[in-house]
Amino acid sequence: MLYSFIDSPIGPLLLTGDGESLQGLHFSTGKKARGADPRWRRSDDTFRDVRLQIREYFGGERKTFDVPLAPQGTDFQISVWQALAKIPYGETCAYADIAKGIGNPKAVRAVGSANGNNPIAIIVPCHRVIGSDGNLTGFGGGLDSKRYLLELEARNSGLWS
Repeated sequence: MLYSFIDSPIGPLLLTGDGESLQGLHFSTGKKARGADPRWRRSDDTFRDVRLQIREYFGGERKTFDVPLAPQGTDFQISVWQALAKIPYGETCAYADIAKGIGNPKAVRAVGSANGNNPIAIIVPCHRVIGSDGNLTGFGGGLDSKRYLLELEARNSGLWS
């Protein structure tokens, strides 16, 4: 496994992959904080494109990402992550909306679990999923990070009020 770090307004982010595809984008803070495994090899050049795109995202210049992704998970998790990737920039939806969208409307809790295990944060926008009452719900990078990402996107999408 190869890895790199990138600084961001919400703290350092860990990038992981196999040299061809991004397999992980992880937070360094929050309940799902993750660091590099000592067996991995640091390779900043491998992640040059994704690092650029993340900087552009935080600079308000990028609304979609164009990097090859290879998240590792069950078929169900992958179906949820694919649904997350379809949530438009600057918009939010509820877990129930994702469950309906994947054709399994009773799987709201399972969708929440898959969302919480999303290995490629920000690019696969799990931060865009909120509670059905409109409140922010748990987030691996912490609620402050989730709030920051949603506000960043709202400002840059013209939805900021």
